[in-house]
Amino acid sequence: MKSPLLSLPGAVSGEGVDEGVAAHYGDLFREQRALADGTGFVDLAHRGVVAVTGPDRLSWLHLLLTQHVSELPVGLATEALVLSAHGHIEHALYLVDDGETVWAHVEPGTQDALIAYLESMKFFYRVEVTDRTSEFAVVHLPAGSIAELPEGVVVRETAYGRDLFLPRSELEAYAEKAGPPAGILAYEALRVEQHRPRLGFETDHRTIPHELGWIESAVHLQKGCYRGQETVARVQNLGKPPRRLVFLHLDGSEVFLPGHGTVLRLADEGADGRALGFITTSVRHHELGPIALALVKRNVPLDARLLADTTAAAQEVVVEP
Repeated sequence: MKSPLLSLPGAVSGEGVDEGVAAHYGDLFREQRALADGTGFVDLAHRGVVAVTGPDRLSWLHLLLTQHVSELPVGLATEALVLSAHGHIEHALYLVDDGETVWAHVEPGTQDALIAYLESMKFFYRVEVTDRTSEFAVVHLPAGSIAELPEGVVVRETAYGRDLFLPRSELEAYAEKAGPPAGILAYEALRVEQHRPRLGFETDHRTIPHELGWIESAVHLQKGCYRGQETVARVQNLGKPPRRLVFLHLDGSEVFLPGHGTVLRLADEGADGRALGFITTSVRHHELGPIALALVKRNVPLDARLLADTTAAAQEVVVEP
């Protein structure tokens, strides 16, 4: 979905899966500082919106998702994953129930596959699954924002801010009074600073929740009976994940950021050294400079100096080895 807010002054379109919204509006660091101060908003209108209605919606989703949602209180935000039979992450959902409908926003373009899976699991349950992406746009207000919330709009309130499920017909009018817009690059910079994984960036075809720290926020370890649960329980109780998420401080003297997929090696071994992992997201932060998230092998020493191509990188622990 292409956002109408790309017509705002200074808007420069994002790239890849984020091309439907603005990467920035002309001043990346100003936009980051505004979000960090609790002002402005981020247009996430390219994200998929899925709604689940019906009297069995919570008990049914409880059987399919990694999160405990059978008794999800009205208005309480949560995260959940859909795993493969082998425990690999396939979908990430950001959920809230308004008393009649479970609303979820998901990565751009993933809603069709998610809905196809959910439809295949309906059986005799009294539920309806609907793609509402064409009708509703996600708008993010940062933590500390005092921006007025439109009446009747469904809101996910988290420690990182509020996600609004705003009717698309109201998006442009709301943008006029919601404060200065911030692009997806500013939003991503704060996400990386907060060590929050993102599907398709921090994940690949074999990622399991333990590797990214999603066990804490998106997986309930006391529930069972969902696809992939055996892998989650086995790793939790008997072993360690093969990889771990790390936060990297990158050499600020480099002109270019190492992009997604850039191989990480030990600095002492140079450019021909063993591949130990890869960059998942790299950004320029208004205070920290160039930073990144990366997946590395679990046994990489915590004090190891790394190279991302030719860029030196110092790691901080996100997921314990």
